[in-house]
Amino acid sequence: MNSGRPQERLFRGDGGTYDDAVPLPEPPPWRRPRPDGEPRERRPYLIGEKQVEVVNAALRLRRPLLVTGDPGIGKSSLAHAVAAELGLGPVLVWPVNTRASLTDALYRYDAIGRLREREDGTDDIGSFVRLGPLGTALATRHEGRPRLLLIDELDKSDADLPNDLLFVLEEGEFTIPELARLPEERAEIDVHVQDSQEKVRVRQGTVRCQDFPFVVITSNGEREFPAAFLRRCVRLELPNPEGEQLEEIVRAHFAQDLVELEAQWPRVRELVRVFTERRDLGGLATDQLLHAVHLLRQGVQPDAEHLRKAVLRELRSGGPR
Repeated sequence: MNSGRPQERLFRGDGGTYDDAVPLPEPPPWRRPRPDGEPRERRPYLIGEKQVEVVNAALRLRRPLLVTGDPGIGKSSLAHAVAAELGLGPVLVWPVNTRASLTDALYRYDAIGRLREREDGTDDIGSFVRLGPLGTALATRHEGRPRLLLIDELDKSDADLPNDLLFVLEEGEFTIPELARLPEERAEIDVHVQDSQEKVRVRQGTVRCQDFPFVVITSNGEREFPAAFLRRCVRLELPNPEGEQLEEIVRAHFAQDLVELEAQWPRVRELVRVFTERRDLGGLATDQLLHAVHLLRQGVQPDAEHLRKAVLRELRSGGPR
């Protein structure tokens, strides 16, 4: 156990037991649960003035913001920070992988469920259509303002997906064929959206936005995107934070525990210095520094060799070990 700290329920590997009153160690602030319905805690998102201007250029133009940078630098967190500051509601997230398709992001149609209902003598097709994250971003607003859609790690997608996105992002609309085929007397259908129990009305099978959503697209730079796609984006390259900015990021993430953290600040500053040196040599992510600081707060020395390999392991091959 760590001297000078209350006893914690930690794994010892000796098969022993604890008194029921002994608690588990406190998780980092960003891993603590929040009650249902409470918004994500707002923390300052610390980037340079030039990067802020690029974000605002995309906002003014209502063009997708393509954010690139090293893994763990805070690309996805930027989307949540923008939504919170501008009051755009909960972020709609489309996590992209090699199996991702545009149709899944627009809507899902439960054909089997509808077939069963029709056999029972009813036919409410709208109950079997649910808009995906992109479809919901187009069809809904939050308190009169557009939604924010995060398309996360688009560079992991199939090669054709960026081009498939072009029409929807340009026109702000798409058609649901299953609804477009309905007779004229059923031209208006209410369908489910992704992030709530509410429904939206679709006319003649076409979902059309009232306001273009603010779209943030992240990429780790694993491949190039087509020129036609890039032309329609405002591009933001997030640089690695240095020195004082890293210290401010640490303070922002541990805002609830600043009194305890300030007492250890000389050790934190040294950890930031070592992290910066190692990152430049082998590739470390900012969130790895935050993990190390949390361990330091709890009396653990994160630069011990075995912990360094577990927590501060470089992300690129060829870096120091």
